[in-house]
Amino acid sequence: MTQSKRKTTRPASAAPSKGGAMREADYAALAQFRYQLRTFLAFSEAAAQSAGLTPQQHQALLAIKGLAAPDGASVGDIARFLLIRHHTAVELVDRMAKLKLIGREADPQDARRVLVRLTAKGEQKLRSLSRIHLDELGAAAPALARILRSFRAKAR
Repeated sequence: MTQSKRKTTRPASAAPSKGGAMREADYAALAQFRYQLRTFLAFSEAAAQSAGLTPQQHQALLAIKGLAAPDGASVGDIARFLLIRHHTAVELVDRMAKLKLIGREADPQDARRVLVRLTAKGEQKLRSLSRIHLDELGAAAPALARILRSFRAKAR
């Protein structure tokens, strides 16, 4: 399924309010939420670049470490994790392997499938970036919690 045809679902708690009535506070909360997300993403992109990575390479390292099975991630897994096309994931994996951030090996269960794992260099870069990202999220947590509480109050 291509990304443009991918069906998105939202949790029931994100359903619009009955009658669709919107208050000024709803718009303000949505605007603040999107601002907080954009601020974090801008921070993340700058941090990745400071570490010598592209934002997409950082996302891939995090996905491989945090979302993949213990035996590694396939190129298809990486494409799904990053919401990119398979051929784009192949190119990303090739570039990351050249930088020695990841290693590839045949899947012992299916030799046609290639599994990707972080190298020591990839682990070190990810560890460093993850620490500062957690600090940044900790700083943003009070504002995000306040915004999320306002959404919850709206759903009642």
